[in-house]
Amino acid sequence: MCEAHMNDAIRKAFNVEKVTSDHKKGITEIVYKDGSVDESKLEGIVKDTGYDFKGMKKEPYSEKKGLFSFFKK
Repeated sequence: MCEAHMNDAIRKAFNVEKVTSDHKKGITEIVYKDGSVDESKLEGIVKDTGYDFKGMKKEPYSEKKGLFSFFKK
């Protein structure tokens, strides 16, 4: 349930395409196309939900190619 709580808090604060969390790995992944995620605001949200903020790493998003990806243009 803690993953859902974190995901909901991030969705409410930012315009994101997708957000997933894994408490065992201790990570949350955020996918966004437009705009950005402000690190200080994200840190506040994480701390407000009762978790530790250990930092943020940005990487370009590469869409995963599935079996039917050849149908997409």
